[in-house]
Amino acid sequence: MIANDTLEELFKDAAKRAADPLWVVMEKVNPEEPNPKAIPHVWRYQEMRPLLERAGRLVDTERAERRVFMLINPGIAKLPYTTDTLYAGLQLILPGEVARAHRHVAFALRFIIEGGDAYTAVGGEKVLMNPGDLVLTPSFEYHDHGNETKTPMIWLDGLDVPLYQWLPVHFTNQYSDKRYPSEPAPKDSRLLYPWAEMQQQLDALAGSFAAKRYVHRHGGEISHTIGAQAERIERGGSAGKRRETSSSIYHVYQGRGKTRIGNATIEWEKNDTFAIPAWHAFEHLNEGHESAYLFRFDDRPLLESMAVYRTEEV
Repeated sequence: MIANDTLEELFKDAAKRAADPLWVVMEKVNPEEPNPKAIPHVWRYQEMRPLLERAGRLVDTERAERRVFMLINPGIAKLPYTTDTLYAGLQLILPGEVARAHRHVAFALRFIIEGGDAYTAVGGEKVLMNPGDLVLTPSFEYHDHGNETKTPMIWLDGLDVPLYQWLPVHFTNQYSDKRYPSEPAPKDSRLLYPWAEMQQQLDALAGSFAAKRYVHRHGGEISHTIGAQAERIERGGSAGKRRETSSSIYHVYQGRGKTRIGNATIEWEKNDTFAIPAWHAFEHLNEGHESAYLFRFDDRPLLESMAVYRTEEV
């Protein structure tokens, strides 16, 4: 027994042995509700596209393996976080360019915004990309991008790299050449999910709001960590208010409207991208003169594999 012992001395002695008391931080370790660091935020395409144009003039593919602007969440304010678990970026590839081949542990997806018929080659399959298409890059498959057309190509990147800030198993390999050997992909490629195919499924659903998950050609979600869906909101319609333990990143394929996220309201239009943190109640409203179509990717497959995905209407 230590004479005249105090909590201060106890904590000092514990710290010397790399230990800290749980009871003084119990509420922080075990909060009453999910407490993400990310905040609602929108990246407006009319502001982002000029930055990409300038980067295209100032930075070539020899100086930048991938010409990308990362979308960094102001609530976290450091790379690579767009939400606590998801990363998004806007990538530009100019006519005649090749973004050299590499592979990485992280899963990636591309949602095409602008241009047409540039390609992504993944694991020997070469797919042509057009606006609204979803293209997958599975974990650890060599891939390169090229633009053999006469117009710039811009797309939204989505990756699970924030997870690897906590799981130190992520790394990248460069391929020996700029391009990995590839052949044209089959029509039912596991990599390509055309927008026309998804919109047809959405429009076949009744109601002023419809949502459809992307299903992998081989079944299930598009990856173990990231899932995706498309949504349709009719003119004057609402998606209904809900919240989820998953976080999500939305991209506006068509239309104009706003989304109430917690106490914030984000207005959006075609090609804008916005982030919804976990467990924030949100509601989409279509205030335009046409149907609105939204693309979304989220961390739901990861949470479902851990049996911690929850959702509720508010």
